[in-house]
Amino acid sequence: MHNISLALDGAWKVLLVSLALGAGLPALFAIGIKAMAFGTGGDAETDHAAPHPVGRVVAMVCFAVVVAVALLGILFIVASGMGKALSFEHIYPTIVDKGH
Repeated sequence: MHNISLALDGAWKVLLVSLALGAGLPALFAIGIKAMAFGTGGDAETDHAAPHPVGRVVAMVCFAVVVAVALLGILFIVASGMGKALSFEHIYPTIVDKGH
C-alpha cells in the first residue's frame, strides 16, 4: 500500500507541473496578448477608445515571465547535457556540479 501512495504522490507532482507548464504558460501568453490589445485601445474599432498604459504593463510582465520560464527550461536542458545540475541556492539560477 505504501508503494501505491508513493506512486500517486509522484503522479500528482508530474500532473501539477505539466498543467502549469503545458497549459499555464500558453494561458499566460494569451493573457498577455489580451492585455496588449486592451493597452493599445480601440484602433481596430469604430469608436477609437483611448489606450490603457496598464494593459501594456500587464502584457510586458506576462511576456517577461513566459520568456524567463522558457530560458530556465533551456538552461536546465543545457546543464543536464553537460552532466551538471541547475541550482537555485541564490536568487538567480547557477550551473553546478551534480555532487554539489
